[in-house]
Amino acid sequence: MRFLLDTEQRAFADALEAMLTAADTPSVIRDRSRGEHTSGRALWRRIAEAGVFALAVPEAYEGVGPRPVELAVAFVELGRHAVPGPLVETVAAAALLAGLDDAGPAKRLLPALASGESTATLAVGPYALDADIADLRLAVSGATELRLTPPVPGAPRPCLDPARRLFPPPAGGELLATGPQVTTATALALTWARLATAAQALGVGLTLLDKTVAYVRQRIQFGVPTGSFQAVKHQLADAKIALEFARPLLFGAALTMTDQDVAAAKVMACEAAYTTARTALQLHGAIGYTAEYDLSLWLTKARALRTAWGSPDECRATVLLSEGDRRS
Repeated sequence: MRFLLDTEQRAFADALEAMLTAADTPSVIRDRSRGEHTSGRALWRRIAEAGVFALAVPEAYEGVGPRPVELAVAFVELGRHAVPGPLVETVAAAALLAGLDDAGPAKRLLPALASGESTATLAVGPYALDADIADLRLAVSGATELRLTPPVPGAPRPCLDPARRLFPPPAGGELLATGPQVTTATALALTWARLATAAQALGVGLTLLDKTVAYVRQRIQFGVPTGSFQAVKHQLADAKIALEFARPLLFGAALTMTDQDVAAAKVMACEAAYTTARTALQLHGAIGYTAEYDLSLWLTKARALRTAWGSPDECRATVLLSEGDRRS
């Protein structure tokens, strides 16, 4: 099946592309890795002003959503530029709050997420991203309790991606909601998080491919560009095919928003990005291993996104479980 963006969606993508190109995101990433967040905050505000976070927030809470297709469009561009920060976590937090039966927490917290006034992190697993500096820290405990938690002190855990600052799940704090509604809303948040992660990974893979194609066209070996070698062409073609197969799965999942479709899209997009990263690293040679070289920022992000919000095995299990339910 072929999915084509309409005129407004293409214009939205083009506007984000222009804004993010001017933002010099590699510098923002390196600032974050040194604990400097001024440039990251400024970029966050511009992304919010473009309406990205409002896409996950219902109109009743000052958003324009839920609009998962447009969100996927936006996160592809965010991935293309390796934008750092709790982007997916803010979307997941918005989906969770909007999914609660009790509208009180949503009325209180969602407008600030839609406008970009607040950043958010959501802990439902072994870590919380940016739990020391996020304005809004949500944690789900025991699958039935949602809490607004205090900042997590101390240094972040080591992570391959320098832009990802991981902390242990925060404890304590204000109880916002409890009961089965939290379980249901958490499942919804996971679906939105996986969709955004898949879109981000696709964007990362597309940039890795573009950078590698440009590099092999200008790198000379034996008197000719390495891009003229048949083996190199085959590797790049395999990466391109993997990314192009992931694209319709991503937008198909954004249309249906079923757990199994989104899980399948995440597997395909993240595996395609990871395959492209491996190809990019091999074809760049020794320079690809250099942390000072900007390519490394996309290489490490492709690896980190592969397991964020569900490993490939966990996502495949979701797809297989759903297939089994339909057959039974």
